[in-house]
Amino acid sequence: MRALMCHELGPADALRIDTVDDPVAGAGEVVVVLHAAGLNFPDTLAITGNYQIRPELPFTPGGEGAGRISAVGRNVSNWTVGDRVIVSGATGAFAEKILKRADEIVALPDAMDYATGAGFLAAYGTSYYALKQRAQLQAGETLLVLGAAGGVGLAAVDIGAALGAKVIAAASSEEKLDVAGRAGAAERINYTTENLKDRVKQLTDGRGADVVYDPVGGDLSEQALRATGWDGRFLVVGFAAGEIPKVPLNLCLLKSNSIVGVFYGAWIAREPDAYAANVAELFALYENGDLTPLVTQVFPLEDYVEAFATLTGRRAQGKIIFRIRN
Repeated sequence: MRALMCHELGPADALRIDTVDDPVAGAGEVVVVLHAAGLNFPDTLAITGNYQIRPELPFTPGGEGAGRISAVGRNVSNWTVGDRVIVSGATGAFAEKILKRADEIVALPDAMDYATGAGFLAAYGTSYYALKQRAQLQAGETLLVLGAAGGVGLAAVDIGAALGAKVIAAASSEEKLDVAGRAGAAERINYTTENLKDRVKQLTDGRGADVVYDPVGGDLSEQALRATGWDGRFLVVGFAAGEIPKVPLNLCLLKSNSIVGVFYGAWIAREPDAYAANVAELFALYENGDLTPLVTQVFPLEDYVEAFATLTGRRAQGKIIFRIRN
């Protein structure tokens, strides 16, 4: 089979597509023939050695995908050949086939196509966990989303609106803000031309945001923290800007704010039952039409350099997907 391989840590142009042995399902395992795979920011960190999890070289990057089960190992009773599934994890999805434990996959809803499924759980799972478990977002509260047109940011906008929050989308261009508006954002801030803190205060009649969702980091984080209201919750999701911010903690003291970390992958391992419940709730919201995932760019696997550059250059709007097979 073909697989995108990382033989040495570095930029995406150091990757290469190799022919490797097909995986074989052992006890408790399944083989999934992948139709699509989702590209996420952690994938860009993994190939450069900057992610929390450091796979042993060589490895196939790719944390999520969707396809059909082609083989089932011994002691697997809940899956059969031909089942449509979503796979997730740290690596392995940028390939024609992937080997997974039977308890690591979930059924792809009948109403969801492979491209949507391949980009759903990382972005929507992260954002739902952040807003539900970590921020305990309530209907009627104000949610400020930075990077609102990116994969996780747009998912946060979509989920926040579905949960009844007033969503303020913040992004770097009017085009990106238009995308966030179609996903349910009630207000918008172009932080290239507007002061983030001042504009949030204006849009909330001086109260500030109840919850801030920050996958960007950098200079915007302190502005967003200053824009929170009393008892506000600031969600630390990631650092797409590249810089890990250092914020003055007296800002939290003055307004009784909380800075809350969001480590989705570790939470899944620690609380699998809660994760399963979240997945079921997300699928129900999707099937009811309350969530509208956006796939804007689909690349053949051979165009991996351009796909990675689109993500790292912050040109993505919605999800970037690799088409593995038609």
